[in-house]
Amino acid sequence: MNAIEVVDVMRDAMWLLIKLSAPLMLCALIVGLAISLLQALTQIQEMTLTFVPKMLALFFLLMALAPFMISQMTDYSHSLFTRMVEIGKEDR
Repeated sequence: MNAIEVVDVMRDAMWLLIKLSAPLMLCALIVGLAISLLQALTQIQEMTLTFVPKMLALFFLLMALAPFMISQMTDYSHSLFTRMVEIGKEDR
């Protein structure tokens, strides 16, 4: 395995990480912003108020995106195992 293949595997892993985490991060950002705006408008300054809506929103989004996330991870795993087999064949 040369350096180009290692960089290629790492690049694919980083893209997978971005694809899987970006929707959750954006959801947390939007919910946090909405709760902050609500707190600013109503002058309710409870620190724990932001955690429960964020956790609920992330839980429901995670349940909705679970099939997509699992399929992306299995596709990446299959491609990674295929690369391992090809590298093993090259070493013989």
